[in-house]
Amino acid sequence: MKPSLTLILFCLMLFLISCESSPKKNTEKISLNLELQTSNKNKEIILEHMLGQDINFSIDFNRKDSYELNNNILNSSLKYFCYSFVQEQDVYLESLIFSPSKIKNRKTLVIYSEEFKKKALDLKNKYPNQLYFYLNKKNYEKEIIEILGVENSINRYSNIHNLDKNLKIGHRPRVRNDISEIYFLLDYSLGKAVVPIIRNYALKIDAFSSSEIFHKADNIKKLVDFENLYVPLSNKMIEVMQKNLNIKNIENEFEKLLIEDYLLIEKIYQNNLFKRKVSLKTSTENVQKNKCIKRELSILRISSNEFSSLP
Repeated sequence: MKPSLTLILFCLMLFLISCESSPKKNTEKISLNLELQTSNKNKEIILEHMLGQDINFSIDFNRKDSYELNNNILNSSLKYFCYSFVQEQDVYLESLIFSPSKIKNRKTLVIYSEEFKKKALDLKNKYPNQLYFYLNKKNYEKEIIEILGVENSINRYSNIHNLDKNLKIGHRPRVRNDISEIYFLLDYSLGKAVVPIIRNYALKIDAFSSSEIFHKADNIKKLVDFENLYVPLSNKMIEVMQKNLNIKNIENEFEKLLIEDYLLIEKIYQNNLFKRKVSLKTSTENVQKNKCIKRELSILRISSNEFSSLP
């Protein structure tokens, strides 16, 4: 079996690092010495990033008692961070959507698929008086009509239209009036189809989701399928991804940003750079010694205007 090109490049990178990356004595230059265990995917991201940095560095991926960087970066707590990237989004959205003032008189509609059953059940145990609908990947259009309570409105319009097909009547189905927000717990394959349909019916109802709903999108322009959806991301993160037009998927781009943050914080600790101003890719929080970082998230409304100029 012939070795893959990726494996060859990876071995070459390791060779170059072992030969050239051991820093010479230079008291002015920042250095970084890494000892960690992780997957080949993460190793490639780390090496690609480090080779583009103007610092002395060395990396040991073989030490068994070193820090383990989980392959599932988005759902694991990286070193120096309090929680995982996805977990912090979930906690932030929960505090925003299920605040007592919002759910006092109206209800939040949680629409979830098979992959998010556990999250939906956890929310249902905490907030049992809200609306929860499991969405099947088959016949979801019919289910959406039933969920939003627009079936009667559509039937009335059809009956009137059938009386005189030449009569033009403007019509927008009336959504049930007890829904205050919609919270999507869906993956990309279902979300890209469901969100536009529901937004068409429930245009005036705010809709929220974590970034998980578009992680598998292989082009930043495909975020237009989620027009007007609110997600807990910063404009900065989207701007960074916009610069890279050839991507595997958005999930992989987030992984790169998270690893870059980890490497930057590691550099701060090793070189005692706490008094310097730093800008993380996934947070606006300051880095403080011996204190885990809790990302300060903000809410972003997805707009097609942000992506219209992309090639």
